[in-house]
Amino acid sequence: MFEMIIRWYKRRFSDPHAVSLVATLIIGFIIIYFFGHLIAPLLIAIVLAYLLEWPVARLRKCGLPRLPSVLIIVALFIGLMLLALFGLVPTVWRQVANLLNDMPNMYNTTQAYITSLPQRYPDLANLQVIDLIVENTQTKVLGMGETVLRGSMTSLMSIATLGVYLVLVPLLIFFLLKDKNTMLSALSGILPKNRRLATKVWDEMHSQISNYIRGKVVEIVIVGVATYLVFLICGLRYPVLLAVAVGLSVLIPYVGAVAVTVPVALVALFQWGLTPDFYWLIIAYGVVQMLDGNVLVPVLFSEAVNLHPVAIIVAVLVFGGLWGFWGVFFAIPLATLVKAVLHALPSVDEPQDSSAA
Repeated sequence: MFEMIIRWYKRRFSDPHAVSLVATLIIGFIIIYFFGHLIAPLLIAIVLAYLLEWPVARLRKCGLPRLPSVLIIVALFIGLMLLALFGLVPTVWRQVANLLNDMPNMYNTTQAYITSLPQRYPDLANLQVIDLIVENTQTKVLGMGETVLRGSMTSLMSIATLGVYLVLVPLLIFFLLKDKNTMLSALSGILPKNRRLATKVWDEMHSQISNYIRGKVVEIVIVGVATYLVFLICGLRYPVLLAVAVGLSVLIPYVGAVAVTVPVALVALFQWGLTPDFYWLIIAYGVVQMLDGNVLVPVLFSEAVNLHPVAIIVAVLVFGGLWGFWGVFFAIPLATLVKAVLHALPSVDEPQDSSAA
């Protein structure tokens, strides 16, 4: 067993460039895992700088110098963020408050329906089971209320942190875009000299990551706006809140679409019951999800990944468990990175033993 491990190590890591590649990845993983909360503004700024590099490059192709291009794009980005902060966030927060106020009525309606089951279906319903379901539901609702209260207190404690982020992140984005080439040159001086494979993997991942971030943001906006229009036309309550939830659900492949469908269906069910309005909404919502999965995603991510759905779900679980939101957001690029690294590592076939013939 030990000899087999030694042979595998020699096949994979006989090249010093392979050792440098793995060492660089391990050091990067350690830094992000243990110090990610300390450098979170920098990591967020790097992601957003990736997103904004594309419009900066477009302005430069039009003949504008880099500094004015960066100033224009960063100013537009800050304007959009302020518009979202003072326009979208208060609306979402107001609809969250309305939903919380309506939850007791929803609970009472559900309780009344459950308690009426023995009269409606005397042969199928058991009164003891009904009482147990009502009691468990009440416990869950009370526990949910306590969780929301604790989350509200935590959010109040995080307002100062949010204020710091709102100042630091735009500054970091500006300097990352402005001094991009200088910073990359300085970083190349720190990296190991034997980095041929690391450079190969970086060249392969660079365009994929930028395309993925840009495509994912576009998908969130398109899906969110489309579902908002559907909810608004159908007259569903809390359209902005639910549309934001549906838009953000595209961050989690496969699982997100299923999870966000539950609150949408429940709100529609409590509002209309099993009426034609409910079925029309579900059909329209299903059409949006179908177009997203079968038209929008192939168009936006045709060059991004070639991964099996099981590999994507495993990547979401693993990287989401390690890094939370950002692990989920970058689950597909990180899975692609693992695949690229495995392909980049040298693999020399073992010589066949002639005596074994």
